[in-house]
Amino acid sequence: MSLSVLDITIILAYITGMLLLGFYISQKASKDLQSYFLGGNQMKWYYLGLSNASGMFDTSGTMWTVSILFIYGLKSAWIPWLWPVWNQVFIFVYLAIWMRRSGVMTGAQWITFRFGDGKGAKLSHIIIVTFAVISVIGFIAYFFEGIGKYCTSILPWDLGTNILGYHLSSERAYALIICFLTTLYTVKGGMYSVVATEVLQFFIMTIACFSIGYIAYTSVSAEQIRQVIPAGWSDLSFGWNLELDWSKTPVPNVNDKIASDGFGMFGMLFMMMLFKGIFASIAGPVPSYDMQRILAARTPSEAAKMSFSTILVMYIPRYLMVASFAVLGLVYLGPEMGKMGANIDFEKVLPLTVNSFVPSGLKGLILAGFLSAFMGTFAAFVNAAPAYIVNDIYKKYINPHAPNKTYIRLSVLSSILLVLVGIVFGFNASSLTKLTLWLTSALYGGYVAANLLKWVWWRFTGNGYFWGMLFGLIASTTKLFFFPEIVDIYVFPVILLVSLAGCIIGTYIEPLPNREAVKEFYRKTRPWGFWGPIKKEVMLEDPAFKPNKDFNRDASNIIAGIIWQMAQVVIPMYFMIRENTQMVIWSGVLIITSVWLKKFWWNKLKDADAE
Repeated sequence: MSLSVLDITIILAYITGMLLLGFYISQKASKDLQSYFLGGNQMKWYYLGLSNASGMFDTSGTMWTVSILFIYGLKSAWIPWLWPVWNQVFIFVYLAIWMRRSGVMTGAQWITFRFGDGKGAKLSHIIIVTFAVISVIGFIAYFFEGIGKYCTSILPWDLGTNILGYHLSSERAYALIICFLTTLYTVKGGMYSVVATEVLQFFIMTIACFSIGYIAYTSVSAEQIRQVIPAGWSDLSFGWNLELDWSKTPVPNVNDKIASDGFGMFGMLFMMMLFKGIFASIAGPVPSYDMQRILAARTPSEAAKMSFSTILVMYIPRYLMVASFAVLGLVYLGPEMGKMGANIDFEKVLPLTVNSFVPSGLKGLILAGFLSAFMGTFAAFVNAAPAYIVNDIYKKYINPHAPNKTYIRLSVLSSILLVLVGIVFGFNASSLTKLTLWLTSALYGGYVAANLLKWVWWRFTGNGYFWGMLFGLIASTTKLFFFPEIVDIYVFPVILLVSLAGCIIGTYIEPLPNREAVKEFYRKTRPWGFWGPIKKEVMLEDPAFKPNKDFNRDASNIIAGIIWQMAQVVIPMYFMIRENTQMVIWSGVLIITSVWLKKFWWNKLKDADAE
């Protein structure tokens, strides 16, 4: 890619600015672990929300979203429900409040808060720590590969060299530099540095999104789009089958990609996504940077506002950029992509589009924005995992009375160690891809059942949690190695049932241990669900205690929240493809659901802190 002196200056100024900002505020992080990992619970919710949005603004994930919009059209808005993407709605409606009431530092420490400190609780604690650390190593390896490919596609210099007989490619040289610089300010300033730099990074990325949106909107007409898309591409609605036929377009090979994805039976896919989504969302967030920001909020109500603001500030800019790249790719890159066969390389859309359409100066800003997306997500993971090593292993089991300076130094060392291990995985990505996939995918597969029951069932124990996670791990691993050709979503019910069996068996191995700890959890968290015996005991001990009767309100707010979020996804898409009637309708939906949430959710948040 050709870059002017102005573009290069902007990119270098951005990197320098990130380092200076991170170091400038790093002194606040050195007080204790609470300051280092949670910012001392003093940061305002909107800063945490912007930081969380920046951490989720992953360039590789965004480019995947570009690819599915290219292939599936407006129906692609449903596909992220696979995760599900609307788990943030469950979090801001009620889960963030429940989590923040614990007052703990990590997801693993929360397990002790929920189950007490018996044998089963310790097993559960260990498996969550393992989950968190392995996940972070896998993601660091993933980002190491992604950062290298991105930098070589946009920067004009070849940094490849030979070191002691080993050839260091330009991709890996760039990746090492960016990972080193990001790790430097992350370990120096902890949560304070991460949040401050991510807030700045978010604004840079947002400017980049709207800049690309302006370029795409003025470069592509509605008629040009209609000429290159198949019938039904611009429809959000769907039937049992997908029924998109690309054979008469410039990219007929997209039909092969649809077949390989296994999404042809779209109605079945949607039902499975909805089934999985409800269970996975009630289970709550995995122990990662998202949970860390919830625990870092000042109060339960601010934790909820933080998660709400993450959706509010991120979705419209991000999907405007996604739609922009998709229409530019459809109109101008179709013939070239048609020559690639079934393995269409959508990563080429980004550098080709930027190089072809973006003027000097603005190009440097946009490239700095994409670099921000990588660095923000990388920093979020680097800051999240060491808390589990230091707080949940070293402090809990090895040296519970060490001075704060020891804990901070160990946090820095464990951050560096995790980055190094992740980079080693990244260097050996070709040989370790399957292992990394097994470690992360298998652990995630067994997560849902145990983490759903921990919120809603009084009898559920630490033993049940451990065996449920373990059974889910075994089931997911079996699927990964013996049935790799089956789309993951279709075997989710089987994995859920196997994991649920482990939960039930493990729970009834012994009578309920740590009954007082369970009562304290219920008294402090106040969840709804199946808490009959525990609720009666708590109310006998404390007649002033008021149980949670907000299930119906929370359920209706979740439905409104999912529709509210969906509106923010499709409005930029309809805007970019000039479907103005649909855009106006969904804008009305956004306004109505916003008013609903203001009345029945936002206005009720003051009660969360009072309780």
